Formats: sequence, structure tokens, C-alpha cells
Amino acid sequence: MPRVVPSQVVELIEHHFPQARSQPDFLIYSNSSSILKALVRLTEEIPTELLTLNSDQYSDLICALESLSTAVARWHMRVGEDPPSKVKDKSPVAVIREALSKCSDESPAPGTVELTFIADAELRESIRLDISAAHRDASNGGWKGATVLAGSAAEALLLWAIKDAEQITPGSISSAISALRSSGDFKPGQPKSSAPKNWSFDELIEVAHKLKKISCRTKTQAELCKDFRNLIHPGRTVRLGQVCDRGTALSALAAVELIARDIKP
Repeated sequence: MPRVVPSQVVELIEHHFPQARSQPDFLIYSNSSSILKALVRLTEEIPTELLTLNSDQYSDLICALESLSTAVARWHMRVGEDPPSKVKDKSPVAVIREALSKCSDESPAPGTVELTFIADAELRESIRLDISAAHRDASNGGWKGATVLAGSAAEALLLWAIKDAEQITPGSISSAISALRSSGDFKPGQPKSSAPKNWSFDELIEVAHKLKKISCRTKTQAELCKDFRNLIHPGRTVRLGQVCDRGTALSALAAVELIARDIKP
């Protein structure tokens, strides 16, 4: 079943009831019963994690939905033509539109790793959204999407960890790179860029491990994640005869969870 998001319901309201924006106290009658039933049903199918409302807003939303349901039931029983009861002097349709306009179409699902140690709220929520979407894709059999999104989140977490290490101990990145070159894990001149944001997944893994931000076990899992994430490139898939499947998705998700656990201060 398609995923219903708040903006979808807002668009439905504005298409059928354009006055909801400029005339919030408008009245509705039984000739709109079918669209009102669809409106209630779609709103109830919105995932709860997307309903980012405070207690008063959520109460108003529920009251508005019940008002519409009661009115439609009364009309079907042919018990009068009275419009739905208003909620705080507004049409219940306008109340629903107002509430859902405050909600985002994306929000991490409950249970997604919190990452509270990342102070940058925008970055934190961006990574959590990728992790949440990867889990959702995996649960729906979207193996490629889950593999790629989990790989992206893993890279972002490693990048944050490396930058955090440098902030705590200036010069730690250059020391780690020198050690990796001396050991032969990095070729002379690798990485080509001094900015970690331009490094490859491989380089991020090696430096994070050298900085002791991730364990040997996590490094191994991250390397598997890196290999699987590269399957996004069709040529590589054909050349290696590999495809994204349940195993690659779960492996990539495992890497994300292990990295998040290791880098947590």
C-alpha cells in the first residue's frame, strides 16, 4: 500500500476545498460526503511519526476527524443536512489542513538510533532519515535502496567521527594519515584531498579505524558495506555478477548500527 504523507492530504483539501485556506469557517454539506470519507481515511493512514504536533494541535486534529465522520454517518442515515460541527469556530476540514501543514513528509521512524551525540541538529536528522528510510526499504523488500541509504549513512557517521576527533585533538587527522602511509595502507599522496568530505568510503574507514573511533570488527563490517554500496553502479554489478539483496541490505544496516555504537562518546 502506498505511503500516505501529510502534504498529500493537504493537496487533496486544497483541490476540493480551496476556501479552507482563506475562509476557515466555511460550511460543508452532504454532497461532499464521499470526499470527506476519503479525507478521513487518508489522514488516518498517515504514519504516526509524521504527525509532529503538540498536544493541543493533535487534539484538534482528532476532533476534526470525528466531526467529519459523525456528519457523514448522519447524512447516510438521512438524519438532516446539518454541516459537521466546527472545531474552535473553524471548519473541521480547515483544522485538518492547518494541522497537517505543520507536519513534514519525512521523519525518522520510532526506534531509529538517536545519534544525540551529534550536536548539529540538521546533520543528525539527515542521517537518521537515511537510516530510517533504509530500514523501511528493507522491510518492504527494497534491497538496493536499503543498501545504498545505509551506506550513505555509514559514510556520514564516519566523516562526523573523524572531524570530531580533529576538533578534540588538532592534528590527529594528519598523524593518522602519516601512520597509514608508513604502514602501506595508504599509498604516497593518498588521500588526494586534505578535506575529509572529499575522501572515498575506503579512506574514511581506514582513518576512523586508525583514530580508534571504530573497532576492528566494525571496520570489517564497514568494508563489506562499502563493497555492497558500490553496487549502485550498473557496470560494477554486471562486472562482478553481484546484485543487492537481503544480505547486502542487512549487512549495510549492521555496519551503520556498529559505527553509531563505536563513535558514541
